[in-house]
Amino acid sequence: MKILNKKFALLPLAVSLMLFGCGQEESTTAAVSAQPAVTNETSQLTAADIQASAKDIADRSAKWQIAQLDNLHYIPESHRAKSENVKFWIQASLYIGLTRWTETTDNQEFMQHLEKVSAAENYELLLDRPYHADDHTIAQTYLWLAEQTGNKAAIKPTQAVFDMILANQPNVGLAMLDSTASGHGEVHLEGNCQTRWCWADALFMAPRAWLQMSNVTGDAKYFEYADKEFWASADYLFSDEHGLFFRDSRYFDMKNENGNPVFWGRGNGWVFAAIPLIIDELPQDHPSKARYIELYKKNAAGLLKLQRENGFWPVSLKDPDIVKTPEVSGTGFITFGLAWGVNNGILNDAASKEAVEKGWAALATTVDADGRVNWVQHVGKSPDPVKKTDSQLYGVGAVLLAASEMVKWQD
Repeated sequence: MKILNKKFALLPLAVSLMLFGCGQEESTTAAVSAQPAVTNETSQLTAADIQASAKDIADRSAKWQIAQLDNLHYIPESHRAKSENVKFWIQASLYIGLTRWTETTDNQEFMQHLEKVSAAENYELLLDRPYHADDHTIAQTYLWLAEQTGNKAAIKPTQAVFDMILANQPNVGLAMLDSTASGHGEVHLEGNCQTRWCWADALFMAPRAWLQMSNVTGDAKYFEYADKEFWASADYLFSDEHGLFFRDSRYFDMKNENGNPVFWGRGNGWVFAAIPLIIDELPQDHPSKARYIELYKKNAAGLLKLQRENGFWPVSLKDPDIVKTPEVSGTGFITFGLAWGVNNGILNDAASKEAVEKGWAALATTVDADGRVNWVQHVGKSPDPVKKTDSQLYGVGAVLLAASEMVKWQD
């Protein structure tokens, strides 16, 4: 490896020593001194350095996380069992990042892991909430395998669920109300609207799977449903004023303790990462493509204004002082989305490229030498405190998505 590449590999350690070696206590909500930062070293890195770091960090973090799947002791007990469930959205979000990394690098070791875990689940979805977007997340891995390998067995269970939904389409509104009852029987939902995609996270979890289903079956009805429902939700939740997504309708008028609107970093990261994934599933000449790209540009413009000097995006996007510590999942998803835009010529200005490089350098500081990804906000729906030892599977998925674009980076 070239000396410059070694310099990048050592940068996270050097920054950590500089920032954490001062004897100050770690804080979950403040402690500016506990934040990794982008240094002058970052601006001297070449594209080759960045590509090398992306491969190193992605491979290490993926291998570490796969090795830990049977030992998730570090995850709070309240979500440990769900994190251990391959079909639940937490682990399924890891696999979205891993499939992207596997496809980008043609890593056969990771491909074998994806095939093994999917076959062990018989390519099935969770069925106690058949309409819930979270429980469609793992379908993206099954259908990706079908796209990559032609494995028809990976399609059928998801297709049966999607066909049932098409035959019994929900007609509830998109307001997040308190009722847990829906027109389709008693289901375990945060609000009655969750038989549809009425919260920001859902736009990462489900729509792409429906597009993939159209691609692998040749039947446009799945895309037509997804396109209709995506835009119903996106038009409802997107703020043209801020260029950001509200998490759900309860946040439209919500103000935090400082009187600022509440825009969740990871919630926006979910959607901003989803849009490129969706666009990449569209045929080149599809009539809806321009509309998705326009939304992407508006969302990118809103996010670019909010990156902190240390390279991270705030946990609370419009009030960075609410939670001052770093957060990986939001920054990882946003860095992926911006890097995709630069790599595809949609964002061609110097400021966007600089933001991506700062975002990647920030992410690099959060990954331990063994591959453990730190500073990941636990499961939630709002800007909550984060500490260094917090880690979660979807945080690794976000890093892998970002790496899948950084490994293609050009000067």
